[in-house]
Amino acid sequence: MRMEDRGSRIAQIALLLGMAVLFNAPCAAQEKIRFPIAESSKTLSYGPLWVAAKMGFFEREGFDVPIITMRGSPLVIQALTADSIYVANATVDTLISAYERGADITMIGGLINGLGLSMIGGKPYKTYADLRGTTIGTQTLISGTGFALRLVLKVHGMEYPRDYKLLNIGAASDRYQALTSGQISSAPVGVPLDLVARQQGFNIIGYFADDLPNYQFNVYIVKRSWAEKNRPLVVRFMKAMATTMRWMSDNREPACTYLSKEMAISIEHCRHASEYNWKNRIWDRNADLNFEGVRR
Repeated sequence: MRMEDRGSRIAQIALLLGMAVLFNAPCAAQEKIRFPIAESSKTLSYGPLWVAAKMGFFEREGFDVPIITMRGSPLVIQALTADSIYVANATVDTLISAYERGADITMIGGLINGLGLSMIGGKPYKTYADLRGTTIGTQTLISGTGFALRLVLKVHGMEYPRDYKLLNIGAASDRYQALTSGQISSAPVGVPLDLVARQQGFNIIGYFADDLPNYQFNVYIVKRSWAEKNRPLVVRFMKAMATTMRWMSDNREPACTYLSKEMAISIEHCRHASEYNWKNRIWDRNADLNFEGVRR
């Protein structure tokens, strides 16, 4: 081969290799889109958010997703309407309340499609009837966990504030600490804290899902006007969450290996809570909504 032909051939090969690298580069190699989201409680039921962020499912869609934890769904909705975040993970009752006041928001998928909560009582309190006239701990008074708590107590014949008092304490870990100190008679906490409570001699009065089996608790919420302008981003976000849920369902042991570290719980407790969530349809394999639960 003549020297000039050989040089031309090498140049062509180099060009083709360069193009192959360019067009086959993963999305992660490109500049990622910052896509902030917020939620109201870093507990295992919210775990899919951290799995999506830390295990690369957001990155596959070209997103850099900071997860911001706020105290209660009303604050999360406020952050969304103020354009501080793109997606709010908040309770359906908070969404409905804000929408009725004119907020330009809508739900696009389900994160927690049921009530993964157990009612834990101090040592003198073994039944719902024992809670009459006592002070019960909650995360918020009129939304989220507090709203579901009032519905469950109503099933057992108690009305607020006639039959009990509510003390706004905050996150599940804070409610559990208030329970152990005797500040409150009882409190709802997420599975798997029911196992911790039982091991420490407290009473499991009941599970919310037994009284309200069809209840959409937490959803993905966006501003409607923003979502209409950014439909491809919304689709990519929900694709990442659906992919995450399917991976978690099919790989429960690896999922718990990660989540037990991220949530600072034992892997046994993670397995317990994970199986409870899948069995009771609290997690949906496609990150879909439970429309009957929304109506409830």
